[in-house]
Amino acid sequence: MLTSLLRVHLKPYRGVIVLIVALQAAQAAANLYLPSLNADIIDDGVARGDTDYILGAGGWMLAVSFGQVLAVVAAVYLGARTAMRLGRDLRQALFDRVMGFSAREVARFGPPSLITRNTNDVQQVQMLVLMTLVVLISAPMMMVGAGAMALRHDVVLSGLILVILPVVIGFLALVLRRMSPLFRAMQKAIDVVNQVLREQIDGSRVIRAFVRQPYEEERFDAVNRRLTKLQLSVGYTFALMFPFMMLLMNLTSVAVLWFGGHRVESGAMEVGGLTAFITYLMLILMSVMMASMMFFFVPRAQACAERIQEVLRTETTVRPPADPVFEFPQPGRLRLVGAWFQFQGAEAPVLRDISFEAVPGQVTAIIGATGSGKTTLVNLIPRLFDATAGRVEVGGVDVKDLDPQTLWGAVGFVPQQAYLFSGTVRSNLEHGRPDASDEELWQALEIAQAADFVRESPDGLDAEIVQGGTNLSGGQRQRLSIARAVIRRPALYVFDDAFSALDFATDARLRAALRPITRDSTVVLVAQRVGTIMEADQILVLESGRVVGAGRHRELLETCPTYREIVESQMSLAEAA
Repeated sequence: MLTSLLRVHLKPYRGVIVLIVALQAAQAAANLYLPSLNADIIDDGVARGDTDYILGAGGWMLAVSFGQVLAVVAAVYLGARTAMRLGRDLRQALFDRVMGFSAREVARFGPPSLITRNTNDVQQVQMLVLMTLVVLISAPMMMVGAGAMALRHDVVLSGLILVILPVVIGFLALVLRRMSPLFRAMQKAIDVVNQVLREQIDGSRVIRAFVRQPYEEERFDAVNRRLTKLQLSVGYTFALMFPFMMLLMNLTSVAVLWFGGHRVESGAMEVGGLTAFITYLMLILMSVMMASMMFFFVPRAQACAERIQEVLRTETTVRPPADPVFEFPQPGRLRLVGAWFQFQGAEAPVLRDISFEAVPGQVTAIIGATGSGKTTLVNLIPRLFDATAGRVEVGGVDVKDLDPQTLWGAVGFVPQQAYLFSGTVRSNLEHGRPDASDEELWQALEIAQAADFVRESPDGLDAEIVQGGTNLSGGQRQRLSIARAVIRRPALYVFDDAFSALDFATDARLRAALRPITRDSTVVLVAQRVGTIMEADQILVLESGRVVGAGRHRELLETCPTYREIVESQMSLAEAA
């Protein structure tokens, strides 16, 4: 997963990566050349008292060192820039994919997990790429080069390398085997912590109202302790790894000095050669150490890459058509023919054989008990879900054949949960139409009965809205959401229980203000209150996902027992008549 992810998303940076590899090779070559220069200075300069040779070779060492510094700085700069750009590309790819998901895919992953994948998971992959370009590329070069140079200086002492390397590699393999499952579990634990924290923040008022703070504290403490336990397990493993590596390095140094001293004494090796050999051996072990540091990043990045790829490879169930339609033969006309909908894995369908037609100039109301499928039904209109059977037509075209942007531009949708974005009143309304003038914004606010409380703010249209609109009441949020839909002047309005937070007087005024501007549009209105839908041209009564009644208010009172029960639960029959 990790390899395939990087292969795709690092492709635009192949030229830069080749340059980084060249720079790392240059600095590795310089690093390997310096010990040999140092050995020559000792053997040919210091031992013979040749000051000119020492100065000449020393000057050359300074020049090589300066070139090495330049190569390292350039490689680190380019590596960091490439890694950061990869992180940017991955976040953008995840964002674009999630924005194309239907509600079904979003529910499958869950918002907390999607947020973690787009932040923490991407950061782990980004850090791996950074460490690879800055550290890992040079490590094998140094290891192979230092091994060759060590053999050049003394073949017999090089046998120590063949003893120590298998021990180091075997130990690192054991560490990797333990770390991979720990990192996978840790990323899932982060998801759970985010989920619990988000629930507690969003539901803080409910928690306080029912005095559930102790329970929620224990709940968060449990998931937090699990994450801490996993992180400690990772930390304990690394706490053992580095001391063990240092012990091996020090024991190897002692062995080289012991055997190398005897070889110098016997004349088989010179002091400068022994010094260079020790340096090359340290370079080999340091390269292994640098590579071992990657074991801290690789298992976790692998787990994160799997989670990122899971999102990127998930296809939305609401797919754009291959040959989209951009025009509406019958603007505003809505028609459902034998529409069914069933959630994946559910035992029974939510909607069963729904058929009706709504035309411009007509208000179609949908009412039914909680769980009867009202919201699911209207979600089929803008393709938040796709019907599992049957047809949904907007403007005379099946929604599956329409260009998504064209479809969404023709529907003014006000969801059941009114949501506002952080910004201002103006920026939220401009989601409906970015080029709207101030006069048009105020007109939409007047229609939605929101102008009064907006004018009360000193900033007017520029009054601040926090994320989700939580600095406003539920009714104010609903009215701004309605204004956002009204300003588009769409051919089809869909109000999904959008008047539930309004008092009866505001509800009546808002519906009266809507009539003139929706005269040539189709209006679909989901409501719980009978008083909101009594004057509708067509009322659909849903029960267990079926249409059990259709007609006007008076007609349904006489012919539909389900509708009559709903009416009687809210008002007397005399009031209803």
